[in-house]
Amino acid sequence: MAPATTSAGTIAANRYLKDGPIVRSDIAPGGIFPDYELPDHENVPRRLSELQGEDPLVLTLSRGHYCPKEHQQHLELAAFYPKVADAYTQMATIATDDHHVLQEFRASVGAQWAFLSDPGRIVQKDPMIPHTLVLKAGLVIHSIYNGYWFWGLPSVEDLRRDLRAVTSEIRPDWDLSTPGLRDAWNAANWAPFHGWNKKSAGA
Repeated sequence: MAPATTSAGTIAANRYLKDGPIVRSDIAPGGIFPDYELPDHENVPRRLSELQGEDPLVLTLSRGHYCPKEHQQHLELAAFYPKVADAYTQMATIATDDHHVLQEFRASVGAQWAFLSDPGRIVQKDPMIPHTLVLKAGLVIHSIYNGYWFWGLPSVEDLRRDLRAVTSEIRPDWDLSTPGLRDAWNAANWAPFHGWNKKSAGA
């Protein structure tokens, strides 16, 4: 008797388990995420630290365009993105797709953030796919979501909660009643005020 056909889900699960642990042991809250450099959807090499700058970063490590779970996730992220951009927060996706498929993936969900191409599966071999992470400035890990199952992916409300916590930690001007902030403002000391801290005192 011929062997039963193996489903795509079983193949994916076997590959996932065979390739190693769910996530590297050093990838945990409080740790530093690797500063990968990969070509983006315009084929320009980009480092995660460059994309992040001084802001929180939502990073998705994606199986790629073929995966319906992550297609749905990215549709939700695309709808959420205007709020993310308005809140001085960055977003990036690393997918296993080659350049052209990566462009299709990004366009198909209406994404406006950087997609990075990893056809050599550098990230997957670490191994760290599929996960979504919220990173503080400096690529410091705040939270990690294991997206092997769809319900393991973070909801918009999960991300909003994490980003509220992260932003309150890294922005000195989060609470304007903090002692000294009003005095700093009156003295034209913009250092504690995000955005204004790029302004020179004499401007």
